[in-house]
Amino acid sequence: MSRTIQGPVRPRAHRNHLPFPIAVVLAAMVVAAPDASAQKAAAARTGGWTALFDGTSLTGWHNYDTPGKPVTGWSAENGLLVRTGEGGDLTTDRQYANFELELEWKVEKGGNSGIIYRIDHAAEKTYISGPEMQILDDAVHPDGKNPLTAAGANFALHPTVPGLNKGAGQWNAVRLVVTGAHVEHWLNGKQVVAYELGSADWEARRKASKFANAERYGRARRGHIALQDHGDRVSFRNVRIRELP
Repeated sequence: MSRTIQGPVRPRAHRNHLPFPIAVVLAAMVVAAPDASAQKAAAARTGGWTALFDGTSLTGWHNYDTPGKPVTGWSAENGLLVRTGEGGDLTTDRQYANFELELEWKVEKGGNSGIIYRIDHAAEKTYISGPEMQILDDAVHPDGKNPLTAAGANFALHPTVPGLNKGAGQWNAVRLVVTGAHVEHWLNGKQVVAYELGSADWEARRKASKFANAERYGRARRGHIALQDHGDRVSFRNVRIRELP
């Protein structure tokens, strides 16, 4: 059936609009899209994780003895965090109470280092106040013969599980969990140490160790984390932390 159009036909105004659903999606993308730096930060925090080393700079770190000054003795090399010379222990600017720390380390033949945590910056040295997860070439360094001082140990207090260290020139994976008084050391996917700070057993071990007269040792409930400068070349990668309640 034909229809009679009455009156003059008015041309429609041209509208250069996208279909409604597409327009809504595009508008949302424009509003929600973060800038590149925000995207990088969000990726690093996936699952609550935050990168402590971005692969290119030492932002967020300082030498223990010279806070606020440029870092010396450590550098970013080809995406790795490397101890390259004298400078002292590399220490986080931030302090942490309860956390899960993950990283990978590699030492050269006979190399020695450590991860020291809950450091009270009022102490003269990092290890005077903070417990240490040992990093070592067990096969060559003399400390490797004693489980109390071999890789993965809570240095001088709690022995590690032998046979898990991959040795010089190989990457070893660490997971360090600190919640309240409870501490766990994990090396290459295996738990090698677990202890309770301040417990009767811990106190007995402390008093029988080189830390017997170190009254600040293990007392802080919040503190810095440090990578130890023991005079040897050591490399780190995939350094990240997740703060816990």
